[in-house]
Amino acid sequence: MKRQPLLNIFVHNVDWKETVHAIEDMIKKGKPSYVVEVNVDVLLKIEKDPALKKITEQADLVLVDGKPLVWIAKWMKHPVKEKISGADLIRVLCKRAAQKGYSVFILGGAEGVPEAAAENVKKEFPGIRIAGTYAPEWGFEKDQGQLDKINAMISEAHPDLLFACLGCPKQEKWIYENYKKCGALVCLCAGAAVDFLAGRVKRAPAWMSRCGLEWFYRFLKEPGRLFKRYFIDDMKIFGLIWKYRK
Repeated sequence: MKRQPLLNIFVHNVDWKETVHAIEDMIKKGKPSYVVEVNVDVLLKIEKDPALKKITEQADLVLVDGKPLVWIAKWMKHPVKEKISGADLIRVLCKRAAQKGYSVFILGGAEGVPEAAAENVKKEFPGIRIAGTYAPEWGFEKDQGQLDKINAMISEAHPDLLFACLGCPKQEKWIYENYKKCGALVCLCAGAAVDFLAGRVKRAPAWMSRCGLEWFYRFLKEPGRLFKRYFIDDMKIFGLIWKYRK
């Protein structure tokens, strides 16, 4: 698959069909792999975090999750085929898992959330095999006992797909450090997908997503938490555009 530049990283220029095919190919090969999604917030974190940049560069698949990045890529003469939203990709993969017998492990979210997500997934996609769920304790990434417990749990389940819903950069760093030893075939950075699957957070209407307004919908739902991210922090993307212009 072709990689191409997008500001401070390289991404795979793939459409939906190519994305799903690539992930299924990873499962069939049986070699531990991981998938990273990037949006404006992730690129800004990468600019300040060399470790996150390295993790992204070494990912088996790097997907563009966000209309603003699709627009930026086009403006910079390196257009990408499609926005591959992480939340949408998880649902597509759950449907494919139910059809082909792939097993799924859901990691992340508050207590009870991954279990609720799993129940909703089983209702929507009858026959899907949920290998396991787990909501890690706060600060688990600094607790070797917790890390060992999680790896043992996943290894015992040996899922084909693991959705790591831990937030950036925690999920990317956990996957990079553990994907070869946790027993899952394909680990995906899934962000807030567990909350969407559990019904705790409602997705934006499809038309808003198509128009690049999903971020605004999320802001309206959680203005206190997201104001700084969207209206202060993410505005720094214009500085990146200027820095990496050609």
